[in-house]
Amino acid sequence: MVTSDASPALGWSTDNCQVARAMAVLGERHAVVVLREVVNGVRRFADMQRHSGLPRQVLSNRLALLVEHDVLRRVPYRDGAARERHEYRLTDKGFELYPVLAALADWGARWYADPAGPPVELAHRGCGAEVHAVLECEAGHRVERPRDVVPRPGPGALPR
Repeated sequence: MVTSDASPALGWSTDNCQVARAMAVLGERHAVVVLREVVNGVRRFADMQRHSGLPRQVLSNRLALLVEHDVLRRVPYRDGAARERHEYRLTDKGFELYPVLAALADWGARWYADPAGPPVELAHRGCGAEVHAVLECEAGHRVERPRDVVPRPGPGALPR
């Protein structure tokens, strides 16, 4: 008797996958570096370029993509008599990425930080305690083990 270990996911199309669509915007590593800068308060192009080390054209392209997808918005500013420039701020859509960035920071701190620890920690503004990403179901249960989460077809699932 031959048994199949094929995943049920193979029966569903990936043409409209939300993860693939999100990664089309965020999947290039420099996009996440730009978001890191903005979240850390580095919002002006020259400061962002100097702090991140990204080439000018790469930074310009990533900022344009994130603005186009309404993750960042451009806010004009002017230093004295200099020409108007823009800084970049998270939109509401961009702020919804905060848990994703927190999860990446947690994972990076666990697996890739220097022996002295991570260079940045996220802290709760209200009490100062460290903030970590957690999984929670809609019923309010905290999911302690990722293995306790199972993917299932959603309302937009299309059969293959």
